[in-house]
Amino acid sequence: MALSRRALLAQAAASATAVAAPSPSPAAAAAEPEPATTTTTLRGTIGPGAPDFVYVPFDVPPDVRELRVSYRYDRPPTPPGTPGNALDIGLFDQHGTALGGRGFRGWSGGARGEFLLRADEATPGYLPGPLERGRWHLALGPYTVAPQGLPYEITVTLVHGAPAPPAPLTYPPERLPGRGRAWYRGDCHIHSVHSDGRRTPAELAALARAAGLDFVNTSEHNTHSSHTAWQGAAAAGLLVLTGEEITTRTGHVLAVGTDPGTFVDWRYRARDRRFTRFARAIRQAGGLVVPAHPHATCVGCAWKFGFGEADAVEVWNGPWTADDEVSLASWDATLCAANGDRWLPALAHSDYHRDPDRVGEPQTVVLADDLSRAAILAGLRAGRAYAAESSAVSVDFTAVTARGAHAGIGETLAPADADTEVLVRLSVTGAEGCELRLVTDQGLVLTVPAAASAQWRTTSARTAYVRAEVRHPAQAPPLPGPPAALTNPIWLRP
Repeated sequence: MALSRRALLAQAAASATAVAAPSPSPAAAAAEPEPATTTTTLRGTIGPGAPDFVYVPFDVPPDVRELRVSYRYDRPPTPPGTPGNALDIGLFDQHGTALGGRGFRGWSGGARGEFLLRADEATPGYLPGPLERGRWHLALGPYTVAPQGLPYEITVTLVHGAPAPPAPLTYPPERLPGRGRAWYRGDCHIHSVHSDGRRTPAELAALARAAGLDFVNTSEHNTHSSHTAWQGAAAAGLLVLTGEEITTRTGHVLAVGTDPGTFVDWRYRARDRRFTRFARAIRQAGGLVVPAHPHATCVGCAWKFGFGEADAVEVWNGPWTADDEVSLASWDATLCAANGDRWLPALAHSDYHRDPDRVGEPQTVVLADDLSRAAILAGLRAGRAYAAESSAVSVDFTAVTARGAHAGIGETLAPADADTEVLVRLSVTGAEGCELRLVTDQGLVLTVPAAASAQWRTTSARTAYVRAEVRHPAQAPPLPGPPAALTNPIWLRP
């Protein structure tokens, strides 16, 4: 029988025991006294069908200089096709666990079994700062629970003493010397050791520059702790936008380019009707709302909130798979319905976690006025962008009329009348062996080898929009091959 949230809290609290650390020997005390510590063990069991989040309380007394937490849980075998136990963990301080995150102090999900906090430092994923007196809570997230239940044990160690001075907060600069109005390459979905990635921010910065990128966005799962961890990236010529991947139980969404230090809560589902509040918070912090891998098949990954609050959508996530093909088709259907009025630009990101993932494969190439947070976000928001499998691929895609009217990717061409002929031109470099495809609101209208540039004529009376695809040879006909590049549309207004 599944336990209620209140019963779980009561069980965890009842099983807690406080143990004073043993006193040091006289010889050791005379040399250098060890700081006094207090260790508490918290135990409980989470049953199948438990709440999304279980909060386990513990008290922090005055004069604590360091908090250490470790945890473990049972992983019993389960029948084939039945999920086993997976338990995430995070921390809230004396300000409480209310939605919005005023008390948020960190989240590591299931990436690590222990963490620590001090005034001057913290384990990646967690926020350094004062360890103030009061009731704190460990947030447990039972991602999946085996039929046998999920017994857990948490050890909380408090190190007493005067705290260290707090560390200063240093955020990445919002502007770097660029190339003026130009195409800039970026990857807005990457993970470091501050969530479940394997590389440090410094290592990711080096990989990004080696991949030919001009900018990245921090997108750690449910934490903003990495915002202060990108020292040196600017010196390498890499613009770092600060953000988060908000990982709810009914879909993931990227906050792209929010104000440094912005935290966005994730503890809700689509049925709770709370996403609008947090989407607005992202925009109020200057960022973009970008649903990630909307048709992914992992538990809780597929996007269920609708696209009414989105500013763009990630249609290409890492190496091309069937769910990306579905995302592309679904996105194209929204273009038909939008008719150029309010449409969602398509973006592409690597979702890098660890090798063999590759930063910048794929990437988004955006036309921006300069290499700055404001200009990059403006270009993405307007859809002046295309997706490429790597920095080796470049796309030139335009629509013109005989009288000189011109539009590029994400822009609108409005000829003098609906029957004026429009010439669409597409060329690509770095995509040998691929084919060029033009897609409109009516479907695929042209296919030519990438070795030749594509030209196609239409009118705004016949065509609402045209977008381009650069595809590798088909691997499983009749499905097309994986893309080397995809563009946002050029709109034609009658």
